[in-house]
Amino acid sequence: MQPVHVWIRSEARDTERRAPVVPADVPVLLDAGFEVTVEESPQRIFTDEEYAAAGAAIVPGGTWTDAPHDAYILGIKELPDEPATLRHQHIYFAHAFKGQEDARRTLERFRRGGGRLLDIEYLTDADDKRVVAFGYWAGYVGAALGVLHLAGTLTAPLAPMAKHELDAELEQAGKSGADQLLALVTGARGRSGRGAQRALMTAGLPITRWDRQETRDLHKLALLGHDMLVNCVVTHTPTTPFVEHADLQHERRLRVLADVTCDVTGPTNMLPVNTEITTWQEPTRRLHDGTPDSPPLDVIAIDNLPSLLPREASEGFSADLTPHLLGLADEGGPTGPWRAAARAFDQAMEEPEGTQGT
Repeated sequence: MQPVHVWIRSEARDTERRAPVVPADVPVLLDAGFEVTVEESPQRIFTDEEYAAAGAAIVPGGTWTDAPHDAYILGIKELPDEPATLRHQHIYFAHAFKGQEDARRTLERFRRGGGRLLDIEYLTDADDKRVVAFGYWAGYVGAALGVLHLAGTLTAPLAPMAKHELDAELEQAGKSGADQLLALVTGARGRSGRGAQRALMTAGLPITRWDRQETRDLHKLALLGHDMLVNCVVTHTPTTPFVEHADLQHERRLRVLADVTCDVTGPTNMLPVNTEITTWQEPTRRLHDGTPDSPPLDVIAIDNLPSLLPREASEGFSADLTPHLLGLADEGGPTGPWRAAARAFDQAMEEPEGTQGT
């Protein structure tokens, strides 16, 4: 039996510094008989030399297109626009199964090339719960940016940092009066919600925690009575959105939406007042200028929040993902969560061409 070949590609997005597998976990794969190839990347938080010392083969960036046909191409965020056909099995966050922008084009590339997509978002267990995610650090960073914006200390462009540096900024914001602000976390019991709460606690903000019961029986006036909403809810079925355009005309205290979920182009966007991401260069955007009774409303909707804490985020993610990568070598083919991801891909591909993303 041929050894499983995991090929860690360089990221196309120039702000992406995370790694799906960190150097410390490469020997776990090698000891299991895997072949591990890592592309050179000047932006990755871990150096090429660290991967080489761990035993990985190092190759030039972007050469995954010429990788052996049976290699699993492993990444974090979107692929570059070329090639137009995809022949390998790819593992990354594609955001292509819920009608998001560019979903149709992404799936068509796989259809043309005969490749397959094992989207990390759809690695789920028997209870349909995700087994690996960056959610905790997405929530942490999203809430932290919201606090700093409320405190007037968020500066652009954003740049990656260490956690202790971000924590120092949060503590200073708390001392300067941010501790008098009210923050609401939706999806409080999930990974992102727990991360958001930890950041808010670091800053000393009072926290309102809403989970399924509270978001099902939505109390809009209570929601609007907070300074900041940290949205950590993702849903696959339509439900009552948290903040709609009509809500902006009501008297409110709400000033900042920190949208951790960032499902801005999907049909189940819980914050339909916003339909665009924000960026490291422009992390906030004004959604409403306010009324005589209400302040302006800004949004933070950055879709790679954990990359602002790339080392901590990568280490936690790799610790969760690496044991599941071992399942790629199971006799008879990938099992468990990988089969769940394969089913999600097959279901998406069964839709008639041209319907995805509409």
